[in-house]
Amino acid sequence: MSPLFANKRVHLFLLIGLFTISVNAQVVKYTCKQLHSHNDYQQTFPFWDAYNHGFGSIEVDVFLWNNSLLVGHEVKELHPKKTIEELYLEPLNKLAKENKLGSLLLLVDLKTEAISTLDALVKILYRYPALLQEKKLQITITGNQPPSDGFEQYPSWIWFDGNIEKNYSSGELNKISVYSANLRRYTNWNGKGVLTKADQDILQQKIEKSRKDNKRIRFWNAPDLKNAWYQLMKLGVGLINTDLITESASFINQLPDNTYYAPFQQAIYQPTYQSDGLNKRPKNIILLIADGMGMAQLQAAYTANRGDLTTFKIRHTGWSLTSSSDSYITDSAPGATALSSGSKTNNRSVGVDATGVSLQLLPDILFESGKKTAIITAGDITDATPASFYAHQIERNASLSILADIRNAKFSILIGSGNKQIDSFLLTNKKIISQTIVTDSIAGKPAALGRGNWLKRHLKKSIDVLKNNPNGFFVMAEGAQVDYGGHQNQLGYVVTEMLDFDDLVGAALEFADNDGETLIIVTADHETGGLSLLDGDVKKGYVSGNFSTNDHTAIPAPVFAYGLRSFLFGGVYENTAIFQKIIDALRH
Repeated sequence: MSPLFANKRVHLFLLIGLFTISVNAQVVKYTCKQLHSHNDYQQTFPFWDAYNHGFGSIEVDVFLWNNSLLVGHEVKELHPKKTIEELYLEPLNKLAKENKLGSLLLLVDLKTEAISTLDALVKILYRYPALLQEKKLQITITGNQPPSDGFEQYPSWIWFDGNIEKNYSSGELNKISVYSANLRRYTNWNGKGVLTKADQDILQQKIEKSRKDNKRIRFWNAPDLKNAWYQLMKLGVGLINTDLITESASFINQLPDNTYYAPFQQAIYQPTYQSDGLNKRPKNIILLIADGMGMAQLQAAYTANRGDLTTFKIRHTGWSLTSSSDSYITDSAPGATALSSGSKTNNRSVGVDATGVSLQLLPDILFESGKKTAIITAGDITDATPASFYAHQIERNASLSILADIRNAKFSILIGSGNKQIDSFLLTNKKIISQTIVTDSIAGKPAALGRGNWLKRHLKKSIDVLKNNPNGFFVMAEGAQVDYGGHQNQLGYVVTEMLDFDDLVGAALEFADNDGETLIIVTADHETGGLSLLDGDVKKGYVSGNFSTNDHTAIPAPVFAYGLRSFLFGGVYENTAIFQKIIDALRH
């Protein structure tokens, strides 16, 4: 027996050094203060919708109509009760008096003749002395403006929207708070994909001019969608023009979680391929499951690792369809049970079929041929994925019942995190549990926050224990926390867990190359998060994405196979076929 497990018949508590990397070494630094509510009057609650979402700039279109300043983009939209005072000035005044007003640019677009409309606005503003004294508020005039050589004659609390194409005198420039420009003047880009190099150069020139003049720039008539916002932010546009208040605010607020810069490149393993694809029965089977992994998660890790990934060195690939018996979108219980038994079952069920009848699992089947099994997880040992390889319960959360199934399970080693309930059970039942069970609190930590290369080390140590068995072994090792990152919609969490899992894959491939008698299968039970990738740079180790859900999806799971009879795993098939392909690989 390996020193790791010597005299540790029930459970061990292991200590390892902390290994920490920054989940978000750098993020896009935009906040909602850099969002501009364009047609704000069209919102359900003008002013308040944008302000409560933290917008730093709000635009209001006004007409001088019957001695009132009415709000609207066209004459047909005007209503005598929709005045600039009712919708904007009075809410601002209330906030100012209560000392609750945050920094804000109020862009007033004059739709009628410049001087008379502006004079009317100035006259109204004198009724609100609290606003005139508010340093956080910049009331800025756009649309129909008086000539720029007359800007200085207006009160100090009146500012103007500048024309980026015009060169202003120093006095005029001192009255300008922001630059605005029609994006269509420089490009016909529809917001999809990226700008051409020529268009980028033109826009960058305008942005640099605004920076030189110490002004923010806003491009109106710009595409209003996520990719467009992202590309404009990459250019460094000062204010992002939008009519989609909730969507843009959510997008901005999620940027820190959706963006990741890897601080260094992780070493990968280069397979030798000496035994890969040979039509020979394997002695050993290693099944590696990255819970929640899809191709987007793999590509994110590949990008963050500067264009290199061990998993992508595997040549035999396929796709697994993951629906359960009772749902188009599986959870981990039936997803893993399909792999362990070859049978579909209901969501939340482990090791039983859709009627609740116990299934024969891979460790049981392989035990009959003399193979020993190790089950390893970077999560709770009673979680759905590991439980699917030793337990038989209709409810995945029935931890005590799952633990009770250990007594009759055919594995030799079970390693993962535990809790007081688990540890109490193991201690109470140590005389009737024959297997080596390791519970380690480190296993439940994120790789970036203390777990380090725990999975890789415990795969190696388990193999060291089992490799001398004359009939071979089966190991299932789970990267459980790729799924956690997907549920939390944190790209950095996903990527660091994927890179840790890729390190695990490297260790397995290295063993297979040295051993020459092993088949490795790398797959997932399902995808989590509906991850899409919006941007990345393999040279910088930078990747940015977006999650469509905080739950599982029906996106097919990738399958990679290496070693003896790995050719069996090509194609597209139900997840239950992975079990059958393993059985087929073991036949003469």
